[in-house]
Amino acid sequence: MKLNELSPAEGSVKSRKRIGRGVGSGQGKTAGKGSKGLKARSGGKVRPGFEGGQMPIHRRLPKRGFTNIFKTQFAILNLKNLSIFEGGSIVDPTLLIQNGLVKGKFDAIKILGLGDITTPLVIKSCVVSKTAKEKIEAAGGKVEA
Repeated sequence: MKLNELSPAEGSVKSRKRIGRGVGSGQGKTAGKGSKGLKARSGGKVRPGFEGGQMPIHRRLPKRGFTNIFKTQFAILNLKNLSIFEGGSIVDPTLLIQNGLVKGKFDAIKILGLGDITTPLVIKSCVVSKTAKEKIEAAGGKVEA
């Protein structure tokens, strides 16, 4: 068998439909688009959300609620995650980001009291819950604002 003897399987190749090439082709005159209307025009597409002139659903449904654009986004962290640090180390946002404990977009880091801590740590520039603060101070550490 040679390359010039190869041919595609029977029925696998169809010639493309040539639209708008005369009445005899079966796809002449209006080229399968019907007569007039938006979809018969060049560039004619129905925009997203358009319901043929009927009031669209996004305008029919009532709008409720409010989104506060000034809300503080906290990165949540638990005490049990701070066990990787050695005693006496200063824990601040840059150290937490370097160690991969907090990721993504956030305005502040909040440490919650889930889990226990045994090593004394100095927590800086983080929001700390009341329970977490008690556990940190009980372990001999301190929380600085």
